[in-house]
Amino acid sequence: MKGIKRLAQHLDISIGTVSRALNGKPDVNPETRKRVLEAAEELGYVANQAGRALRKGKTGVIGFMMQTGSEITGQGDTFFMSVFDGVQAVFARHKLDLVALLCSSEEDPHDYLRRMVARGFADGLIISATRRHDPRIEFLAKRKIPFVALGRSLTDVGQAWLDLDFEGMAQASIDRLVARGHRRIAVTRPHDDTNLGYIFVDRCREVLGGYGLSLGDELVFSSTPNEAGGYQIARKLLALPERPTAAVLVNETNTIGFYRGLMEAGIRPGRDIAVIGPRSPNSDFLSPRLTCFQLSLRDLGEALAEALLATMPEYAKLYPQGVTRKVWPLELVEGESDTFTLLESNRAL
Repeated sequence: MKGIKRLAQHLDISIGTVSRALNGKPDVNPETRKRVLEAAEELGYVANQAGRALRKGKTGVIGFMMQTGSEITGQGDTFFMSVFDGVQAVFARHKLDLVALLCSSEEDPHDYLRRMVARGFADGLIISATRRHDPRIEFLAKRKIPFVALGRSLTDVGQAWLDLDFEGMAQASIDRLVARGHRRIAVTRPHDDTNLGYIFVDRCREVLGGYGLSLGDELVFSSTPNEAGGYQIARKLLALPERPTAAVLVNETNTIGFYRGLMEAGIRPGRDIAVIGPRSPNSDFLSPRLTCFQLSLRDLGEALAEALLATMPEYAKLYPQGVTRKVWPLELVEGESDTFTLLESNRAL
Protein backbone atom coordinates (compact mmCIF):
# COMPACT_ATOMS: atom_id res chain seq x y z
CA MET A 1 0.00 0.00 0.00
CA LYS A 2 1.15 3.51 -0.76
CA GLY A 3 -0.44 6.82 0.12
CA ILE A 4 -1.82 8.36 3.25
CA LYS A 5 -5.36 8.48 1.81
CA ARG A 6 -5.56 4.71 1.44
CA LEU A 7 -4.10 4.25 4.94
CA ALA A 8 -6.80 6.54 6.37
CA GLN A 9 -9.53 4.62 4.50
CA HIS A 10 -8.21 1.33 5.87
CA LEU A 11 -8.33 2.64 9.46
CA ASP A 12 -11.60 4.53 8.91
CA ILE A 13 -10.19 7.73 10.41
CA SER A 14 -9.44 11.12 8.89
CA ILE A 15 -6.39 11.84 6.76
CA GLY A 16 -5.50 14.68 9.13
CA THR A 17 -5.43 12.36 12.14
CA VAL A 18 -3.27 9.83 10.30
CA SER A 19 -0.88 12.57 9.20
CA ARG A 20 -0.52 13.96 12.72
CA ALA A 21 0.04 10.47 14.13
CA LEU A 22 2.74 9.68 11.58
CA ASN A 23 4.50 12.99 12.27
CA GLY A 24 4.45 12.54 16.06
CA LYS A 25 2.12 15.44 16.83
CA PRO A 26 1.14 15.63 20.54
CA ASP A 27 -2.59 16.12 19.94
CA VAL A 28 -3.15 12.49 18.86
CA ASN A 29 -4.52 9.92 21.28
CA PRO A 30 -1.75 7.40 22.15
CA GLU A 31 -3.97 4.44 21.24
CA THR A 32 -4.81 6.01 17.87
CA ARG A 33 -1.15 6.72 17.21
CA LYS A 34 -0.30 3.11 17.96
CA ARG A 35 -3.01 1.86 15.55
CA VAL A 36 -1.75 4.15 12.80
CA LEU A 37 1.91 3.17 13.18
CA GLU A 38 1.13 -0.54 13.34
CA ALA A 39 -1.12 -0.36 10.28
CA ALA A 40 1.46 1.69 8.35
CA GLU A 41 4.12 -0.95 9.01
CA GLU A 42 1.79 -3.86 8.30
CA LEU A 43 0.46 -2.43 5.06
CA GLY A 44 3.77 -1.04 3.78
CA TYR A 45 2.83 2.63 3.86
CA VAL A 46 5.51 4.79 2.20
CA ALA A 47 5.46 8.53 2.85
CA ASN A 48 5.63 10.86 -0.13
CA GLN A 49 8.85 12.59 0.88
CA ALA A 50 8.82 14.99 -2.04
CA GLY A 51 5.34 16.20 -1.18
CA ARG A 52 6.17 16.47 2.51
CA ALA A 53 9.28 18.50 1.73
CA LEU A 54 7.29 20.80 -0.52
CA ARG A 55 4.67 21.43 2.16
CA LYS A 56 7.23 22.06 4.90
CA GLY A 57 9.68 23.97 2.74
CA LYS A 58 12.39 21.60 4.05
CA THR A 59 14.12 18.64 2.48
CA GLY A 60 15.68 16.96 5.52
CA VAL A 61 18.94 16.80 3.56
CA ILE A 62 22.31 18.37 4.39
CA GLY A 63 24.97 18.60 1.69
CA PHE A 64 28.69 18.13 2.30
CA MET A 65 30.70 19.58 -0.56
CA MET A 66 34.12 18.12 -1.36
CA GLN A 67 36.34 17.89 -4.41
CA THR A 68 37.11 14.55 -6.03
CA GLY A 69 39.57 13.06 -8.51
CA SER A 70 42.85 11.18 -8.11
CA GLU A 71 44.72 14.50 -8.10
CA ILE A 72 42.81 15.44 -4.95
CA THR A 73 42.13 12.21 -3.09
CA GLY A 74 44.87 9.89 -4.33
CA GLN A 75 44.06 6.23 -3.88
CA GLY A 76 41.20 6.84 -1.45
CA ASP A 77 39.85 9.35 1.01
CA THR A 78 39.72 7.90 4.50
CA PHE A 79 39.74 11.41 5.97
CA PHE A 80 36.29 12.36 4.72
CA MET A 81 34.79 8.89 5.21
CA SER A 82 35.59 9.11 8.93
CA VAL A 83 34.33 12.70 9.17
CA PHE A 84 31.08 11.69 7.43
CA ASP A 85 30.49 9.04 10.07
CA GLY A 86 30.55 11.62 12.84
CA VAL A 87 28.41 14.09 10.90
CA GLN A 88 25.68 11.56 10.16
CA ALA A 89 25.70 10.29 13.77
CA VAL A 90 24.48 13.74 14.83
CA PHE A 91 22.07 14.24 11.92
CA ALA A 92 20.44 10.86 12.59
CA ARG A 93 19.18 12.23 15.93
CA HIS A 94 17.02 14.65 13.96
CA LYS A 95 16.15 12.38 11.02
CA LEU A 96 18.35 14.42 8.72
CA ASP A 97 20.36 12.80 5.95
CA LEU A 98 23.85 13.65 4.76
CA VAL A 99 24.51 13.79 1.02
CA ALA A 100 28.03 14.15 -0.39
CA LEU A 101 28.26 16.80 -3.10
CA LEU A 102 31.17 15.67 -5.25
CA CYS A 103 32.74 18.47 -7.24
CA SER A 104 35.10 17.24 -9.94
CA SER A 105 38.67 18.50 -9.74
CA GLU A 106 38.11 19.79 -13.29
CA GLU A 107 35.25 22.11 -12.29
CA ASP A 108 35.35 25.41 -10.45
CA PRO A 109 34.00 24.82 -6.90
CA HIS A 110 32.02 28.09 -6.91
CA ASP A 111 30.26 27.23 -10.18
CA TYR A 112 29.43 23.77 -8.87
CA LEU A 113 28.02 25.16 -5.62
CA ARG A 114 25.86 27.70 -7.43
CA ARG A 115 24.33 24.89 -9.48
CA MET A 116 23.64 22.75 -6.43
CA VAL A 117 22.04 25.65 -4.54
CA ALA A 118 19.84 26.45 -7.54
CA ARG A 119 18.38 22.94 -7.32
CA GLY A 120 17.32 23.61 -3.73
CA PHE A 121 17.51 20.06 -2.42
CA ALA A 122 19.51 20.75 0.78
CA ASP A 123 18.53 22.62 3.95
CA GLY A 124 22.13 23.39 4.89
CA LEU A 125 25.68 22.87 3.68
CA ILE A 126 29.13 21.94 4.90
CA ILE A 127 31.93 23.19 2.67
CA SER A 128 35.55 22.06 2.80
CA ALA A 129 38.93 22.91 1.26
CA THR A 130 38.38 26.61 1.91
CA ARG A 131 40.48 28.93 -0.24
CA ARG A 132 42.46 31.97 0.83
CA HIS A 133 39.71 34.06 -0.74
CA ASP A 134 36.62 31.90 -1.13
CA PRO A 135 33.61 33.24 -3.09
CA ARG A 136 31.45 30.34 -1.89
CA ILE A 137 31.33 31.89 1.58
CA GLU A 138 29.93 35.23 0.43
CA PHE A 139 27.54 33.47 -1.95
CA LEU A 140 26.00 31.28 0.77
CA ALA A 141 25.75 34.20 3.17
CA LYS A 142 23.93 36.35 0.60
CA ARG A 143 21.53 33.49 -0.14
CA LYS A 144 20.97 33.06 3.62
CA ILE A 145 21.72 29.36 3.43
CA PRO A 146 22.89 27.82 6.73
CA PHE A 147 26.43 26.51 6.39
CA VAL A 148 29.62 25.70 8.25
CA ALA A 149 33.12 25.64 6.77
CA LEU A 150 35.74 23.01 7.41
CA GLY A 151 38.62 25.46 7.21
CA ARG A 152 39.29 29.16 7.68
CA SER A 153 39.45 31.83 5.00
CA LEU A 154 40.24 35.51 4.68
CA THR A 155 36.72 35.77 3.29
CA ASP A 156 34.86 36.36 6.52
CA VAL A 157 31.13 37.02 6.83
CA GLY A 158 30.91 35.86 10.43
CA GLN A 159 30.39 32.25 9.34
CA ALA A 160 30.78 29.19 11.54
CA TRP A 161 33.96 27.22 10.96
CA LEU A 162 36.19 24.51 12.36
CA ASP A 163 39.79 24.10 11.27
CA LEU A 164 42.71 21.89 12.26
CA ASP A 165 45.43 23.43 14.39
CA PHE A 166 48.03 23.88 11.65
CA GLU A 167 49.74 26.61 13.68
CA GLY A 168 50.18 24.22 16.60
CA MET A 169 51.48 21.52 14.27
CA ALA A 170 54.05 23.95 12.82
CA GLN A 171 55.11 25.15 16.28
CA ALA A 172 55.56 21.69 17.79
CA SER A 173 57.35 20.29 14.73
CA ILE A 174 59.85 23.13 14.35
CA ASP A 175 60.53 23.27 18.10
CA ARG A 176 61.19 19.53 18.11
CA LEU A 177 63.49 19.57 15.11
CA VAL A 178 65.49 22.63 16.14
CA ALA A 179 66.04 21.06 19.56
CA ARG A 180 67.64 18.13 17.74
CA GLY A 181 70.05 20.34 15.88
CA HIS A 182 68.26 20.83 12.57
CA ARG A 183 68.73 24.18 10.88
CA ARG A 184 67.75 23.48 7.29
CA ILE A 185 64.15 22.29 7.46
CA ALA A 186 61.83 21.76 4.46
CA VAL A 187 58.04 22.13 4.70
CA THR A 188 55.17 21.38 2.35
CA ARG A 189 51.93 23.06 1.33
CA PRO A 190 49.02 22.31 -1.04
CA HIS A 191 49.53 23.13 -4.74
CA ASP A 192 46.52 25.46 -4.90
CA ASP A 193 45.06 28.41 -3.00
CA THR A 194 43.81 26.30 -0.09
CA ASN A 195 44.13 28.50 2.99
CA LEU A 196 45.73 25.89 5.24
CA GLY A 197 48.93 26.16 3.19
CA TYR A 198 49.32 29.84 4.02
CA ILE A 199 48.56 29.26 7.70
CA PHE A 200 51.07 26.42 8.01
CA VAL A 201 53.97 27.97 6.09
CA ASP A 202 53.55 31.40 7.72
CA ARG A 203 53.68 29.85 11.18
CA CYS A 204 56.73 27.74 10.28
CA ARG A 205 58.51 30.93 9.19
CA GLU A 206 57.56 32.70 12.41
CA VAL A 207 58.82 29.88 14.62
CA LEU A 208 62.08 29.52 12.71
CA GLY A 209 62.54 33.29 12.87
CA GLY A 210 62.31 33.09 16.63
CA TYR A 211 65.39 30.85 16.55
CA GLY A 212 67.23 33.19 14.21
CA LEU A 213 66.63 30.84 11.27
CA SER A 214 64.90 31.38 7.95
CA LEU A 215 62.71 29.37 5.62
CA GLY A 216 63.81 30.04 2.06
CA ASP A 217 61.38 29.61 -0.82
CA GLU A 218 63.49 26.71 -2.10
CA LEU A 219 62.55 24.80 1.07
CA VAL A 220 58.78 25.20 0.60
CA PHE A 221 57.45 22.39 -1.61
CA SER A 222 53.92 22.48 -3.04
CA SER A 223 52.18 19.39 -4.33
CA THR A 224 48.87 17.73 -5.01
CA PRO A 225 47.42 16.13 -1.85
CA ASN A 226 48.08 12.53 -2.79
CA GLU A 227 50.76 9.84 -2.82
CA ALA A 228 52.20 10.96 -6.16
CA GLY A 229 52.58 14.49 -4.80
CA GLY A 230 54.63 13.21 -1.86
CA TYR A 231 56.84 11.20 -4.21
CA GLN A 232 57.56 14.30 -6.31
CA ILE A 233 58.39 16.30 -3.17
CA ALA A 234 61.03 13.70 -2.22
CA ARG A 235 62.62 13.82 -5.67
CA LYS A 236 62.78 17.63 -5.69
CA LEU A 237 64.09 17.78 -2.14
CA LEU A 238 66.87 15.30 -2.87
CA ALA A 239 67.86 17.22 -6.00
CA LEU A 240 68.74 20.37 -4.03
CA PRO A 241 72.45 21.25 -3.96
CA GLU A 242 72.24 21.45 -0.17
CA ARG A 243 69.81 18.83 1.06
CA PRO A 244 67.57 19.64 4.06
CA THR A 245 68.16 17.53 7.14
CA ALA A 246 64.47 17.49 8.09
CA ALA A 247 61.04 17.81 6.49
CA VAL A 248 57.55 18.54 7.84
CA LEU A 249 54.64 17.44 5.64
CA VAL A 250 51.18 18.98 5.98
CA ASN A 251 49.17 16.36 4.04
CA GLU A 252 48.56 12.85 5.37
CA THR A 253 48.69 11.05 2.00
CA ASN A 254 51.89 12.79 0.91
CA THR A 255 53.85 10.86 3.52
CA ILE A 256 53.34 7.54 1.69
CA GLY A 257 54.86 8.77 -1.56
CA PHE A 258 57.49 10.78 0.28
CA TYR A 259 58.78 7.68 2.05
CA ARG A 260 58.99 5.80 -1.24
CA GLY A 261 60.89 8.61 -2.95
CA LEU A 262 63.42 8.71 -0.12
CA MET A 263 63.83 4.94 0.06
CA GLU A 264 64.42 4.62 -3.69
CA ALA A 265 67.35 7.03 -3.30
CA GLY A 266 68.75 5.08 -0.35
CA ILE A 267 67.71 7.76 2.14
CA ARG A 268 66.09 6.36 5.27
CA PRO A 269 63.75 8.49 7.44
CA GLY A 270 64.96 8.66 11.01
CA ARG A 271 68.51 7.79 9.99
CA ASP A 272 69.43 10.16 7.15
CA ILE A 273 66.63 12.71 7.37
CA ALA A 274 64.02 13.59 10.00
CA VAL A 275 60.39 13.41 8.86
CA ILE A 276 57.18 14.57 10.60
CA GLY A 277 53.66 14.56 9.13
CA PRO A 278 49.96 13.96 9.78
CA ARG A 279 48.74 10.46 10.53
CA SER A 280 46.59 8.43 8.17
CA PRO A 281 45.52 4.77 8.41
CA ASN A 282 48.08 3.92 5.71
CA SER A 283 50.91 5.71 7.48
CA ASP A 284 50.56 3.25 10.35
CA PHE A 285 52.32 0.72 8.08
CA LEU A 286 55.32 2.93 7.32
CA SER A 287 58.74 1.87 8.55
CA PRO A 288 60.28 3.47 10.49
CA ARG A 289 57.15 4.49 12.36
CA LEU A 290 56.12 8.03 11.49
CA THR A 291 56.24 10.77 14.12
CA CYS A 292 52.85 12.25 13.40
CA PHE A 293 49.91 14.37 14.45
CA GLN A 294 46.52 12.73 14.88
CA LEU A 295 42.94 13.59 15.79
CA SER A 296 39.57 11.89 16.12
CA LEU A 297 37.95 12.48 12.73
CA ARG A 298 34.62 11.18 14.00
CA ASP A 299 34.62 13.74 16.82
CA LEU A 300 35.47 16.43 14.28
CA GLY A 301 32.50 15.31 12.17
CA GLU A 302 30.16 15.48 15.15
CA ALA A 303 31.37 18.98 15.97
CA LEU A 304 30.83 20.10 12.36
CA ALA A 305 27.26 18.80 12.38
CA GLU A 306 26.46 20.48 15.70
CA ALA A 307 28.02 23.75 14.51
CA LEU A 308 25.77 23.71 11.45
CA LEU A 309 22.61 22.86 13.41
CA ALA A 310 23.35 25.76 15.78
CA THR A 311 22.93 28.11 12.79
CA MET A 312 19.55 26.64 11.76
CA PRO A 313 16.54 28.21 13.56
CA GLU A 314 14.67 24.94 14.01
CA TYR A 315 17.61 23.35 15.87
CA ALA A 316 19.32 26.34 17.49
CA LYS A 317 17.61 25.77 20.86
CA LEU A 318 19.11 22.29 20.99
CA TYR A 319 22.58 23.64 20.16
CA PRO A 320 22.77 27.00 21.94
CA GLN A 321 26.53 27.50 21.50
CA GLY A 322 25.98 30.12 18.81
CA VAL A 323 28.37 30.56 15.91
CA THR A 324 31.22 28.08 16.29
CA ARG A 325 34.72 29.22 15.32
CA LYS A 326 37.16 26.67 16.64
CA VAL A 327 40.71 25.50 15.96
CA TRP A 328 40.68 21.72 16.44
CA PRO A 329 43.65 20.38 18.46
CA LEU A 330 46.09 17.79 17.11
CA GLU A 331 47.96 15.25 19.23
CA LEU A 332 51.66 14.55 18.62
CA VAL A 333 52.45 10.83 18.51
CA GLU A 334 56.16 10.06 18.69
CA GLY A 335 57.64 7.60 16.22
CA GLU A 336 61.11 6.87 14.87
CA SER A 337 61.04 8.96 11.70
CA ASP A 338 62.50 12.08 13.33
CA THR A 339 65.08 10.48 15.63
CA PHE A 340 67.88 11.67 13.34
CA THR A 341 69.90 14.12 15.48
CA LEU A 342 72.74 16.24 14.13
CA LEU A 343 76.16 16.21 15.81
CA GLU A 344 76.48 18.49 18.81
CA SER A 345 79.01 20.64 16.90
CA ASN A 346 76.34 21.53 14.36
CA ARG A 347 73.73 22.52 16.90
CA ALA A 348 75.04 25.87 18.02
CA LEU A 349 72.98 28.79 16.76
